[in-house]
Amino acid sequence: MNFRIRAATVRLIGAEGEQLGIFPRDLALRKAEEAELDLVEVAPTANPPVCRIMDFAKYKYEQEKRAREAKRHQKHSQLKEIRLTPRIGAHDYQIKLKHIQEFLEKGHKVRVRMFFKGREVAHQDLGRKLMSKLTDDIARVGKIEKDAIMLGRSLIIVFSPK
Repeated sequence: MNFRIRAATVRLIGAEGEQLGIFPRDLALRKAEEAELDLVEVAPTANPPVCRIMDFAKYKYEQEKRAREAKRHQKHSQLKEIRLTPRIGAHDYQIKLKHIQEFLEKGHKVRVRMFFKGREVAHQDLGRKLMSKLTDDIARVGKIEKDAIMLGRSLIIVFSPK
């Protein structure tokens, strides 16, 4: 910006966006001062660098405004976690299933963690059957992002929305 521009010659763009041509840096700075605006380097890698006459404070404000607007329209998804055991009751299973479906419908990812306590770890097949049933029940609203894996004493699977 202004005196920080090091190039000897610059390609100048006017305040209205019109091409003015290639000028020495000092003449370009003088033109920007006459218009009571700033000389801003917009493409430093070009040969010669491209500079534009503009109000830098206004330009910076508009960039921040665009960034805020883009952030507002971003979709924020979180990773939700549901914990189960292989000996879960039928009603408890239905409640957990309902929660998982709600999270997926809202656009969140869901990690289902099945804990094996004590000697239950010897019967992982029961846990895997329950996980496959869960996968079938969730098929209409979500899909498997990470397949079921054992991590220590827990079986973990991650679902993402369809």
